Amino acid sequence: MTHPHALRATGDGNDLDELKRFVVAHALSQGLPADHHAPVLDRITTDTGDAPGSWAYEWIRAGDERDAVGATLAASQYYVMGRFPYVDGPGRARALHRAVDAFDRWRTTEPTGIEAETVDVDGVPVRIWTAGLSAQDPRPLLVVTGGIVSPKEQWGVLLPQITALGLAGAVAELPGVGENPLRYARDSTRLFTALLDALAGRADVTRTYLLALSFSGHLAIRAALTDARIRGIVGNGPPIHDFFTDATWQRGLPAVTRNTLAHLVGVPPKDVHAHLHDWALSDDELRALDVPLAAVTALRDEIVPPGDPDRLQRHVTDLRLLEHDDVHGAPRHLAETKAWSLLALQRMRPDADPAVTERLVAAVAAARRPGPTP
Repeated sequence: MTHPHALRATGDGNDLDELKRFVVAHALSQGLPADHHAPVLDRITTDTGDAPGSWAYEWIRAGDERDAVGATLAASQYYVMGRFPYVDGPGRARALHRAVDAFDRWRTTEPTGIEAETVDVDGVPVRIWTAGLSAQDPRPLLVVTGGIVSPKEQWGVLLPQITALGLAGAVAELPGVGENPLRYARDSTRLFTALLDALAGRADVTRTYLLALSFSGHLAIRAALTDARIRGIVGNGPPIHDFFTDATWQRGLPAVTRNTLAHLVGVPPKDVHAHLHDWALSDDELRALDVPLAAVTALRDEIVPPGDPDRLQRHVTDLRLLEHDDVHGAPRHLAETKAWSLLALQRMRPDADPAVTERLVAAVAAARRPGPTP
């Protein structure tokens, strides 16, 4: 599927040093260690084009090398990095196509239980990955959504772990990300509603939980205010209020964040703040949230201002926060964040298996223990 605004040019491209710095957290989240991704970054000398030395070409080249030896999932992960932060030309379009194709081949050749599904969102087909759906034994549903730069292939690998928790799972993209052809807008909560409507009967969507990372956490909270089927939310670095209303903070955003938002909402980068200003969640809306919310926050977050987690603490009734001394997404605390997020989800579920909860408590404790001194 070709994204309707995928090939919009970006002029001179992204700031290469900034791009390399931000992609590292996403590489680590997919289990690509530094000695794997660092040589790729070293070969990249330009953000634009699709020739040797370009961003897309070198990541695709690394993915092709993995694919050639049968490491299909790893290949998909390298291709995902090749379309980062969004598709802006033929090179990144090629990377996205290969990422989807490699993930599709991996999930059908390994015992993953992952299936492709197409959801109708107001007449627009949106492709997602699912697992654990059954009309005979519908399970509670966990929907996973990434942020503004991460396609569903980045998080689809979580689906077998989701089914192991006794849940059905669905992994989707924010509008405008990856294969999702919708435009990202204030009312994009329709994505969640349409997804639950489509999966009803094969999952118990009246017991739906959202694992919503970064910007999708903001959308998840808004969705939960109007859809009673959503019973809990786990987020990581969600923008809430000040991100949208503070013009001074917005002027200091990393260029890659501003440019990606501009691409997704369809305005020039200079107009992003004015376009997003009324997306802020009000204090009344936060007080009206009647489901549990668990969120990971970062003390040195360069994208979400500190006033946003503070606002959650002041106004959300049922809130759990995990605070890291880290940057957005807490890339240096991935193991703890993953275990804590799953534990928070378990604690929201009245049907949770106590033995699984105990294992996750142990996993959080293990992740917090300092490693061996070199």
